[in-house]
Amino acid sequence: MSAPRRLVVAITGASGAVYGVRLLQAMGAAEGWETHLVCSPSGLLTAHHELGLQRPELERLANVVHNVRDIGASVASGSFRCDGMVVAPCSMRTLAAVATGLADNLITRSADVMLKERRRLVLLARETPLHLAHLRNMTTVTEMGAIVMPPVPAFYTHPQDVDDIVNHTVGRVLDLFDVPHTGLVARWTGMRATLAAVNTAITPRGTP
Repeated sequence: MSAPRRLVVAITGASGAVYGVRLLQAMGAAEGWETHLVCSPSGLLTAHHELGLQRPELERLANVVHNVRDIGASVASGSFRCDGMVVAPCSMRTLAAVATGLADNLITRSADVMLKERRRLVLLARETPLHLAHLRNMTTVTEMGAIVMPPVPAFYTHPQDVDDIVNHTVGRVLDLFDVPHTGLVARWTGMRATLAAVNTAITPRGTP
């Protein structure tokens, strides 16, 4: 039996805890994958405020849970084999720490490991409006090899509710790690039908 592929998932205190939770739920349905969860104190607070989740409920969604203060955990070492890490959501404080190499807790240390080992690091940065330090930190981590992926709604999918918006973003994250999934992403197939409808609507009758 082959060893499972591993994904580190971190949840920080920015609004949007649902992205991390939905990611863990989707990963739980992915065969052959193992999730390692690290949640900051602010992340736990936000998950409870926004979703009503207690800590045990959140932690049950992951295969392995690490204390954010345990800098001696397995995920703190480059020798720990994994496919990458997602910070969902990623606060501006965490983004700044990653950009400056400030590995002051297990989340930022794990992110630092991903960068030094040239593994995929995806940051669902959540803040608006953005000031110059935010933008510069995003540029810095991108130059270091991370992927900054703000959870921006894709309105071309015609979302019917918040779940549709969240699922689409989570599906796109899974795509970045080649994690198989169904029903999360409405795949873009082009605008032929839309263009045909628009042309029909604007073309006067009798026009050849």
